[in-house]
Amino acid sequence: MAISDESQAPNREELLQLAINTARGGNVRPARLMFEQVLRQDKDNERAMKWLAQIAENKNERREWLKRVLNVNPNNEAARDALKKMAYRRSAKDNRVLLVFGVLAAV
Repeated sequence: MAISDESQAPNREELLQLAINTARGGNVRPARLMFEQVLRQDKDNERAMKWLAQIAENKNERREWLKRVLNVNPNNEAARDALKKMAYRRSAKDNRVLLVFGVLAAV
């Protein structure tokens, strides 16, 4: 008796675990594809979104994934803390730039 391809396909949780292990292994592109597949099956999958934030290509993409996590779960402390840190770093960088320009203008 032949086993169909469908019965061999990983379920959503197995796919999520495979994506996490792939991301941890540094294989970002295939991990991203698997996380996106999980989200096609479950658009509110908080864990997939959090991982997509971790492997984001840039800060803007990371910020957007973290915001999506909070839209799904406003009580997600990890996402909230990560966004606060990003905002603090941006503010600190802006303040350093203003300070440098202020010192240069005074000289």
